[in-house]
Amino acid sequence: MAEQVQGGDDLAPRILAGERRALARAVTLVESTRADHRTQATALIEALRGHGRQALRIGLSGTPGVGKSTFIEAFGMALVGAGLKVAVLAVDPSSARSGGSILGDKTRMELLSREAAAFIRPSPSATHLGGIARRTREAVALCEAAGFDVVLIETVGVGQSETMVAEICDLFVLLLAPAGGDELQGVKRGIMEMADLILVNKADGDLKPAATRTVADYAGALRLLRKRPQDPEGFPKALPVSAVTGDGIAQAWDEMQTLARWRKDQGWWDRRRAEQAAHWFDQEVRAGLLARLRGDPAVKSAMAAMAAQVAAGEMTPDAAAAEMLDRLKG
Repeated sequence: MAEQVQGGDDLAPRILAGERRALARAVTLVESTRADHRTQATALIEALRGHGRQALRIGLSGTPGVGKSTFIEAFGMALVGAGLKVAVLAVDPSSARSGGSILGDKTRMELLSREAAAFIRPSPSATHLGGIARRTREAVALCEAAGFDVVLIETVGVGQSETMVAEICDLFVLLLAPAGGDELQGVKRGIMEMADLILVNKADGDLKPAATRTVADYAGALRLLRKRPQDPEGFPKALPVSAVTGDGIAQAWDEMQTLARWRKDQGWWDRRRAEQAAHWFDQEVRAGLLARLRGDPAVKSAMAAMAAQVAAGEMTPDAAAAEMLDRLKG
C-alpha cells in the first residue's frame, strides 16, 4: 500500500535523522501533482537545502532483458556489505492511457529490499518525457538528506530517458548484454558518448567468451570517441560483470570511486552539480509557464481553436504558434 500523503511540516528533521517511514512519506509527497502537495513538497526540499550531505548518484540504463534488476540487487548487496547505505529509485514504464505502472522492481530485488541499509522506491514515469519521473531529482535530494551514501537511479531505457537521467546523476553507467559485432551498431552513439562506464552483464557460464569479446568491441568503440575533459586517462571504459556470480562487481565499484574522486579533485563534480541545478531551474520555469497557460480558459480556448485550424490544414504549425505567441505578448 502506498504511503499516505501528509503535510511535510514535521518531515524535515525526521528525514535528517534517517527515518525510513518519513523518507517514504516525503517521496510520496514530492510525487503528488496536487497543488497543495506541490507547495508542501517545495517547502520541504527548501527546508532540507544546505544539509551538507552528498551521495554518489549513479544513473543506470540498459535495454530490457539485460538484467538490470538482478545487477542492481547484486551491486546494492555488495555496497551494503561494505557498510554503505544504498537507495534505489527505479522508474518503471507507465501506461500512456491509464497511467498504470508495472512497479515490479521491488519484488525482483527480494534480498536487497530486506536490508535495513537499503531503500527501494519504484516510481511510475507518469508519461513524462523520456520515462523519467519529473520528481525523481527531488526524491534523490531526499535520499541524500536521509544520509544515503549511494543513490542508484534506474531508467526505463527508452532513448531520451538517458539524457534526462544524465541531468540528475554524477556517473552514468550503461549495462549491456553479450552481443555480436553487428549488434554493437544498435547502441546509439549519443548514449555511448554519455556513458562513464559500460558494463557487459552475464559474463558467466557459456556466455563468458561472448561477454569478453563484447567488452573488447566496446572498448575499441570508446577509444574512437572524442576524449571528454571530465574524464581522467582510461575513461570511459568497458568491463565484464556477472550479477549471478558477482564477478567484476567489486572492480566496477572501484572504477566508479576512482572516477568520482578524480572529478571531485579536479572541480568537475561541483561544476556539474551547479550546471544541473541551473538546468532544472530552467525546466521548472518552462513547466510552470505551460501549466499556467493551460490553466487559463481564454488561452486554452484559443489554442484549441488554432489546433483545429492546423489539423484542418488552414494554418501551418509554425504560423499558428507564432500567432499564438504574439497574442500572449499582447
